[in-house]
Amino acid sequence: MKMKEMPLSERPYEKLLLYGAEKLSDAELLGIIIKTGTKEDSAIVLAQKVLSIQSREDSLRFMQNITIEELMKVKGIGKVKAIQLKAVGELVKRISKPIHSETMIVRTTKDVVNLLMDEMQYEKREKVKLLILNNKNKILKILDISLGGTNFALIEPKEVLVEAVKMQAPKIILVHNHPSGDPTPSNDDFRVTDRIYECADIMGIQLLDHIIIGDGLYDSVMRKTKDKKYDK
Repeated sequence: MKMKEMPLSERPYEKLLLYGAEKLSDAELLGIIIKTGTKEDSAIVLAQKVLSIQSREDSLRFMQNITIEELMKVKGIGKVKAIQLKAVGELVKRISKPIHSETMIVRTTKDVVNLLMDEMQYEKREKVKLLILNNKNKILKILDISLGGTNFALIEPKEVLVEAVKMQAPKIILVHNHPSGDPTPSNDDFRVTDRIYECADIMGIQLLDHIIIGDGLYDSVMRKTKDKKYDK
């Protein structure tokens, strides 16, 4: 059924105005973004086809990582519509980031997890971030050390430490994700963390933590307790 053939109260635009955005299904919301359908399919049907790409039935997070090429494989989704949907996914990712994250003070592992979980838990490839802190554990900078890599073990200590040395920062925290969803540290994670810890110590920099983010779960390579507290 074309959207213009639907009862007025069931059309996504009118339904949103009448009942609010929270009352619309995922397909209806995406249908508004897609806007127009094809001769065969309405915008909502195209949205349902886009949603069928996902591997997780309960999550729209795949929209953050899906490529334009993958979207264009859906018949009826051309380059313009694919770009519009990709832009929406990126906006969602940015909206989920805490405001002024680089002025935050982190006191525990959980503080860091709360900051980065939404951004990192559904990454398809390993991504390594570095938090650079001052003496009071205030975040001075967050850097992407490795973007789209496949193995944390390939990260060299010099890649991790170069910016902290330039800034004469006393503390750092490492965070990376496991695309498998299981945050349990591997033997490589332990080995490389030890190397980075030793190199940082030589440079007068304290590696406070190395956190691994999985699918809604997290762990710490340097854990003594589940939620480690960072001394100031």
